Amino acid sequence: MPAPSPYADRLSRLPVQRREVTVRGGITAYWVYGPADAETTVIAVHGFRGEHHGLEPVLAYLPEVRVIAPDLPGFGESAPIPGRTHDLDEYAAWLTEFASRVAPGAIILGHSFGSIVTSAAVATGLATPRLILLNPIGAPALEGPKGLMTRLAVLYYDLGAWLPARLGTALLRNRLIVRVMSITMAKTKDAALRRFIHDQHDTYFSRFADRDVLRDAFVASVSHDVRAFAPDIPVPTLLVAAQRDDITPIEAERTLATLFADASLVEIADVGHLIHYETPAEAAGAIRRFLRIPVERGR
Repeated sequence: MPAPSPYADRLSRLPVQRREVTVRGGITAYWVYGPADAETTVIAVHGFRGEHHGLEPVLAYLPEVRVIAPDLPGFGESAPIPGRTHDLDEYAAWLTEFASRVAPGAIILGHSFGSIVTSAAVATGLATPRLILLNPIGAPALEGPKGLMTRLAVLYYDLGAWLPARLGTALLRNRLIVRVMSITMAKTKDAALRRFIHDQHDTYFSRFADRDVLRDAFVASVSHDVRAFAPDIPVPTLLVAAQRDDITPIEAERTLATLFADASLVEIADVGHLIHYETPAEAAGAIRRFLRIPVERGR
C-alpha cells in the first residue's frame, strides 16, 4: 500500500497536464503544473535516478507558477536519445533544445544532478532570465562527507554494467539497495514522512530505460559539478543548500556561491540531500522571494 503524501492536498489543487515532445530524436515526456496564464514559467529538472514526481512537493507550494517538469531522457516516461551516449554534453544539449521548443525564455531550475545539467546548459548558451539550483552539486562527489559511499556506488554501477544483462539490471533495481540509499539520505525523524520518502524511492528510483543509460548518467553525475560552469553563468542565480547534505558539504556550497557573477545562497538547517521531500515549503519560500512572487491570501 502506498505511503500517503503529506503534500497530497496541496497537489490536488494544482492543474496538471501530461505532454510529449520529440527532442534530439527521442520522445520526452513532460508535465505542466499550474495556471496556463501564470506570469512566471519555470522548467524544473530532477536529479539522478529520479523523475518529475520528486519535485512535486516543492511545486505544491508554488501554485501561482507554471512549472514544466520533464523526465530526463532514459528515465521515467522519457525515451533514451537514440544513438547517443547519455553524458553531460548530451543532457545539456537536450535541455537547451527542450526549452527552445516548449518554453523559450523560461526560468530554469535544477535539483542535484539536475543542477549540473542546468548549469552546463546555461553556461553554454541556454537563454534564461534566472537560474535556481536546489541541493547543487558544488564539489566532487568522491570528496564529499560520504566519499566512501560514492566509491562503493561506483563499484555497484560498474558491476551492474559488467554482469549479464538480466543479472545486472536486477542488481541495479534491487529494492534493498534502493532502500539503503533512501535511508542514508533521509534526515527527518518524522516516521510518516520517512515512510513517504522511502515509498517515493521504491516507486520511482528504478524507472530507468536500461542499465546503459543509468551508468552513463551516473558517470556524468560523479564526473562533474557546478563549479566548472558557475563563472560562465551571467544570470542571477539562487542556490538552496542543506546544512546536512552528505553529497556537498555546506562549506563547499558557500564557496560555490562566490563563483557566480550574481548568486544568493539560502541555507536550510536540519535537512540533507532531500530538501524537495523534507523541507519543500522552505525551498519554495526561497524561490518565491527570489522570483518576487507575492503570497496569495489563503495559500
